[in-house]
Amino acid sequence: MSSAFDPKSFIAALPRRPGVYRMFSGAGELLYVGKARSLKDRVGTYFAAGNVNPKVQALVHQIAEIEVTVTNSETEALLLEYNLIKEHRPRFNVVLRDDKSFPYIHLTAAHPFPRLAFYRGPRTAPGRYFGPFPGAGAVRDTLNQLQKLFRIRNCRDSFFENRSRPCLQYQIGRCSAPCVGLISREAYAQDVDSAVKVLEGRSDEVSATLQACMQAASARLQFERAAEIRDQLAALKAIQGEQVVTAEDERDVDVLDIVGEPGEYAVSVMLVRGGRNLGTSSSFPRAALAEPEEALSSFLMQYYAAHEPPPEVLVGHPLEDAGALEQALAGLAGHAVRVRCPARGLAARWVQLTRENAVQALRMRLSRRQGMEEMLSALACELDLPAPPARIECFDISHTGGEGTVASCVVFGTEGPLKKEYRRFNITGVTPGDDYGALNQALERRYTRIRHEQVPPPDLLLVDGGLGQIHGVHQVLAGLGFADLTLVGVAKGPDRRPGQERLFVYGEPVPRVPAAHSPASRLIQRIRDEAHRFAITGHRRKRARRYTESVLEAIPGMGPAKRRALLTHFGGLQGVLRAGVGDLEKVSGIGATLARTLYDHLHPGS
Repeated sequence: MSSAFDPKSFIAALPRRPGVYRMFSGAGELLYVGKARSLKDRVGTYFAAGNVNPKVQALVHQIAEIEVTVTNSETEALLLEYNLIKEHRPRFNVVLRDDKSFPYIHLTAAHPFPRLAFYRGPRTAPGRYFGPFPGAGAVRDTLNQLQKLFRIRNCRDSFFENRSRPCLQYQIGRCSAPCVGLISREAYAQDVDSAVKVLEGRSDEVSATLQACMQAASARLQFERAAEIRDQLAALKAIQGEQVVTAEDERDVDVLDIVGEPGEYAVSVMLVRGGRNLGTSSSFPRAALAEPEEALSSFLMQYYAAHEPPPEVLVGHPLEDAGALEQALAGLAGHAVRVRCPARGLAARWVQLTRENAVQALRMRLSRRQGMEEMLSALACELDLPAPPARIECFDISHTGGEGTVASCVVFGTEGPLKKEYRRFNITGVTPGDDYGALNQALERRYTRIRHEQVPPPDLLLVDGGLGQIHGVHQVLAGLGFADLTLVGVAKGPDRRPGQERLFVYGEPVPRVPAAHSPASRLIQRIRDEAHRFAITGHRRKRARRYTESVLEAIPGMGPAKRRALLTHFGGLQGVLRAGVGDLEKVSGIGATLARTLYDHLHPGS
């Protein structure tokens, strides 16, 4: 602790009022942001003689200055704390990492035959949104069930508008083919209305309606239609039977609970919409100091900054600041929000189920980490490294006959792949097929950025190749100031089978060959295969884009804007190839002359 900071006199001058405190290091780094009902009492606990928590002591010994902001209420303090954490992300605070918006089902509005589609992102497009769902799998399962039940289309509008015969979805009973007029607009609207009721949790109404329709069809001796409705009813009852827990009323509730200890928490969120459990998702917030109640409270504020809170939020721990949270969340949502810890009934069972999911998520995370730690330790022994590498980068090159060359860089840490840090490089100015030149260009671009932007360098760099590759790579690294980086070339064995990899360590003339099924060998295979997958995926996308553009680029008068308009209107190159001259003329910017030129170019000899 800095000698210039006197905690005793500082605490004596603090008021017993709500507010926010900010703790800084001697270098001016913001270490921690906290809120307090009473600033004097809360800040004093950090410096109390009886507080021997090692994490608290680690913070206290770095404090050189504390700043406080007095607020009018605990709610104001809560909101200010959230804003400061979001802006500065102090390393001792709860930080919600890897946050991703929940997916929804989107019902398009401005179309005579609306579609139901998977959607993730800001809900600004016109139409209705149903959800949120805990994951993409839950959305796709729901969409599949609804398509089996009501045969609602899921194709894009550009595809829909250019059909001349039913597609495969109609053939397998997943669509009623409104694109070619096999269902009336009124009948389709009834199916959409039924699907909406199911999504709203009103499937009992749909069951009653289908039951009445089945009896009416039987009375009219339309037995095939009655059998179709019977099958719909059976499928609907099967969907209802899959619900884990169903409330007696149609409640919208979020259920959250936290398990673990400071520095290693798991928070599980269960979504209940229309009284039906939609499943859970888990997050792992960093919380070096916070106790479970404080960590859960901070998580709630960060979570609902990105997700709309329902009228009721159930938590697995009593929260001291529940009242302030309710006011803050009500301000965000525009409606009353109740935060409570239930003790009995269905709500308590929901909390218990959520806690069990959090326990399982944390157990699986720790298991994966232990497996990764074992493989990293084995790799360190295999390569004689002083310590297990905390960060590994691996590069690979992909092309087809030298065309469309793409380099990939994948990053692995102590918990596995760090996918947000993956990078691809489009290689230009290199002789086609020159993998050495492509690899050197990618490394030069990557490590120039690392040097200038202070991106953390890896402890271990892997490249796909042998002695030739690593000698060329080392020259590039040395020129950028990374000559001491541990560099290893991963070459396939004589039979090119997994488990026969030879590791060429820079500076060693003889390769190392780890045991075929050892932890070190498994890790090397995993990282190399991931780099190859990431490279070839990028190459295929580039090649497909290049092919699409090259066909249209050769047509006189077809500039970039017109090519984009064509591809957007018809949903891709295949749609353009199927279009007639009259269809082409409907595209913005494509006149009669250009439409004829385009058609003749795409259909020579017709």
